[in-house]
Amino acid sequence: MDKKQAKERIEKLKAEINHHRYLYHVLDKSEISDAAWDSLKHELLKLEEQFPEFVTKDSPTQRVGGKPLPFFKKVEHTAPMLSLEDVFTGEEFSDWMKRIEKLSPNIKEFYGELKMDGFAVSLIYRKGVFESGSTRGDGRIGEDVTENLKTIEAIPLKFEIPKESEIKKAGFDSDSLLKIINSSETEIRGEVYMTKTSFEKVNRDQKKNGLEPYANPRNTAAGSIRQLDPKIAARRDLDFLAYDIVSELGQKEHSQEHELLKLLGFKTDKRAVKLGNLDNVLAFWKKIQNEREKLEWEIDGLVISVNDNQVFSKLGVAGKAPRGAIAFKFPGRESTTKVKDIIVQVGRTGVLTPVAVLEPVDIGGTTVSRATLHNEDEIRRLDIRIGDTVIVQRAGDVIPDVVRVLKNLRQKNAKEFSFPKKCPICKGEIVREKGEAAHKCINKNCPAKHRENLYHFVSKKAFNIVGLGPEIIDKIADAGLIKNSADIFNIDPKDLLDLEGFAEVSASKLVDSIDKSKKVSLARFIYSLGIIHVGEETANLLATYFGGLKELSQASLEDLQKVPGIGGAASESIKNWFEDKNNKELVRDLIKAGVEIKPMPKISKKLVGKTFVFTGTLEQLSRDSAKEKVRMMGGDVSSSVSKETDYVVAGENPGSKFDNAKKLGVKIISEAEFIKMVE
Repeated sequence: MDKKQAKERIEKLKAEINHHRYLYHVLDKSEISDAAWDSLKHELLKLEEQFPEFVTKDSPTQRVGGKPLPFFKKVEHTAPMLSLEDVFTGEEFSDWMKRIEKLSPNIKEFYGELKMDGFAVSLIYRKGVFESGSTRGDGRIGEDVTENLKTIEAIPLKFEIPKESEIKKAGFDSDSLLKIINSSETEIRGEVYMTKTSFEKVNRDQKKNGLEPYANPRNTAAGSIRQLDPKIAARRDLDFLAYDIVSELGQKEHSQEHELLKLLGFKTDKRAVKLGNLDNVLAFWKKIQNEREKLEWEIDGLVISVNDNQVFSKLGVAGKAPRGAIAFKFPGRESTTKVKDIIVQVGRTGVLTPVAVLEPVDIGGTTVSRATLHNEDEIRRLDIRIGDTVIVQRAGDVIPDVVRVLKNLRQKNAKEFSFPKKCPICKGEIVREKGEAAHKCINKNCPAKHRENLYHFVSKKAFNIVGLGPEIIDKIADAGLIKNSADIFNIDPKDLLDLEGFAEVSASKLVDSIDKSKKVSLARFIYSLGIIHVGEETANLLATYFGGLKELSQASLEDLQKVPGIGGAASESIKNWFEDKNNKELVRDLIKAGVEIKPMPKISKKLVGKTFVFTGTLEQLSRDSAKEKVRMMGGDVSSSVSKETDYVVAGENPGSKFDNAKKLGVKIISEAEFIKMVE
């Protein structure tokens, strides 16, 4: 990137970040996620480091926030409420350490704590009694929200008076500390936040009242604190975590402040810990990242501070951030990148899916280079073009998708995309059924549909043939060794030796894996066939209801429509599939090749009408097999806990579902109790 391009990109980024900063800090609204916003700021910071001549006073990297709303009395902070610089990788954190060690070579210890995704506030206590509280605002001037903060139970209205022995153990002089607390002003800072459970409850209430659900816990907490009526904040079940003592009470280390805060009656971060070196910090970062989803509140990283307060103070401030602390963020679930191209893929049912080819970007620890655009309507809704800067989202194992186009960053040469008129693989006819969003290739012999069917057949929820993934399928199919899924079970190890990457041992190992997969449950067999509208859940329902393949294949449309949970479209699709001559031949070939469908066991239906939710790690059963047992006995499985839930099965390290069950009075049973129930 040359200087002209860099200057243009920096100006566009500044305008875009300031727009979202105003929405976030001043209006408590978000058009994009924090992770996406962080990604934009990170790009700007890196460009300004590369081209320092373009750094200006109005850059978002040089300031804290926007102006406060004029609804509350303005409050000037005794000391600025600064923001933190962000780093996202171990290498960037190491660079920060090297920078501050040049300024102060005697740094011996850091302090690590969770970075709550909440709303920062300052609390003033006079003679140990809560007097006032304010928002961060622009960092220098905030808003008086005292009455709203009083509604939060986690904020003590009066300090707890610690014992003299406890004060000494925390490293303070008890006489001088108590004298200061009881005679002067003490400022505490921390984070107002909302737990995931409370957030879900608020959104349930919103839906009951016919209102739009809130976007995320952070904005909901912020909006609650900034309501003029304190009763609204009181209903929101807000929480508070203290992390800093601004007043001078004799503290020498930041860790001491956490200990004292706890003694004074504040909730603090139980996971916060002293960290001696870079390896300790990285290990702590990885540990918390792995535990992140199990937490009852949202976090987006760690705050790592120099523990020695004297050294921290000497390091000073760079711009609007203290040099002695850093926000060590986790890989974001969203990030920004550019669209290099848009291509179209053909799935096993013939559906054409447009895919954005991206400049590779790290999201949640995984490099993402492609994202689904779903269909033509979605392309039009997003108004996405080749060359655009976009926000890409990745959640768990779900295929990444584009959630927003940042049109203010659009280049003049951005190219519009036209949906193809013919199948890009076979050049066959494409149709779009009335009322459907997807375009489909209707050529039954389309090679792309055939190949995707093979991928589906060997997948984990179907025959689960270990070692036979898409790449190996491609090699075997391209060599002409298989034409359909039945041919997989007739592969000879000798035939594989001519293929690249195969030796005698690996060929034999793959064929052994194929042989072991020949015995399959009826539900998995049905799922493997790739019938339109038949997913894992529907396959289980069909297997449980009919009990055998013969009964299912001979079922009439009326019979299929009697199955609970099977709709009209699925019933028609199933009937049409089993009546097709080629499909009948495929089933015969599979049986002939040695596939053995395990009969459905005759078991009681004592779980009919009962709903189960699983949480935590099961030791004796896999989650899938536990769910299958419930379904086979007529029960239902849900992913969330409600008053209608009959049992929550709790394994090791249960998550928020466990807490929800306790609050709702839902019966919680162990894995052993569950196994006894379904034996």
